[in-house]
Amino acid sequence: MNRRHLLAAAPLLATPGLVQAQPAWPSRSVRIVIPFTPGGASDLMMRPVAERLERVLGQSFVIDNRPGGGGAVGVGAVANERPDGYTLLMSTAGPLVLLPSMMANLPYNSARSFTYISLMGGAPIVCAVKGDSPIRTLADYAAAAKRSPDAVSYGSSGIGSMGHLTGVLFGMETQSQLLHAPFRGAPEAQTAVLGGTTTSLWDTAAANVQAIRAGNMRGLCVSSAQRAAILPDVPTAREAGFPNVVSLNWFMLAGPAGLPPVIAERLAAAVRGILAEAAMRERLDSVAFVQTEDVAQRALSAWVQAEQARWAPIVRASGAAM
Repeated sequence: MNRRHLLAAAPLLATPGLVQAQPAWPSRSVRIVIPFTPGGASDLMMRPVAERLERVLGQSFVIDNRPGGGGAVGVGAVANERPDGYTLLMSTAGPLVLLPSMMANLPYNSARSFTYISLMGGAPIVCAVKGDSPIRTLADYAAAAKRSPDAVSYGSSGIGSMGHLTGVLFGMETQSQLLHAPFRGAPEAQTAVLGGTTTSLWDTAAANVQAIRAGNMRGLCVSSAQRAAILPDVPTAREAGFPNVVSLNWFMLAGPAGLPPVIAERLAAAVRGILAEAAMRERLDSVAFVQTEDVAQRALSAWVQAEQARWAPIVRASGAAM
C-alpha cells in the first residue's frame, strides 16, 4: 500500500469497532514466580494474597517456585519474560539488593530488568540470647561486644543472609566486632544458642517466636522500624537506642521491564486493598510479618536502587562478596 492509500485508509483505521481491541488484562491465568523453595516466608506472604487477587481480578494466580542460586535463577527467568502481565515475580530483598553486591554476572539488573509493582511487607530480624543469659537488653549486648573483639558470637541462617548482614550492621553502628557463626538454617542457629555454644542469634523473627514466648530465649530487639505484633514486648533496635540498626527482608511484587503502566497500577491498587483488609493483616501478623513504608508504585524503582546502595558497604564489610 502506497502513502496515498495509507492516508485514505486512516479515517477507517481510526473508526471505533474497525480495529480489533486488545483484551482487557487479565484475560487468562497469571503466573507468579517465587525464586525460593515452597513453604518459606515468601510463600507465606504471596499465597494468601494470590488467593485474594483471584477473587478481585477474576483470573487464577498460580505460584511457580523456581529456586536456585540464592534466588538468581527465578529472578533471572522473569527478567527475560514478555512484559504482558502474565508472568510476575515476588522476590525478597536478597536477590534484588544483596546479591548484586555479592555476585558478578547476574542474569538480571535490579535497576533495569523489572517494573516494580508493590512493596508488600517484610520479615524482621530478631536479636535473641538464651533465656537465662545475663545479657538482658540490647545496651548490655553492645557493652559486652565492645569489651573485647569476638567476645560476643551470633548465629544466622548463613553467610550473606539478612540475619548475618544485620549483625554486621549492628557491629558497624556500635564499633564492635561480633563473631559470626553461620548455620544451614534458623533451627541450627537456635539450637546453638540454647545449647550455650553461641551467645546470640540474628535471624528471622518468625522462626524464633515460640522459643521467645516460652522463655527459652530472650528477644533483645527486632530490626524493623516498628514492633512485630506477635512479639509485642520485644523493642525495636531504634527504641533500644540504636536508631540506624534497621533492616527488613521485604517482599516485592514485580514484573519484567516494560510492563504497561495500566497493568502495574491496577495490580498495585489491588494489592494495597488486599493488604489493608483486617483478616489479611491478622494473618500476616500471625507469622511475624510487618508493614513497610508506603511507597508509590512509580517510585519503587528508585527505592530499590537506594536500598542496594545502602546495603552495598555492609555486604563488603561482611566478607560475603564473591
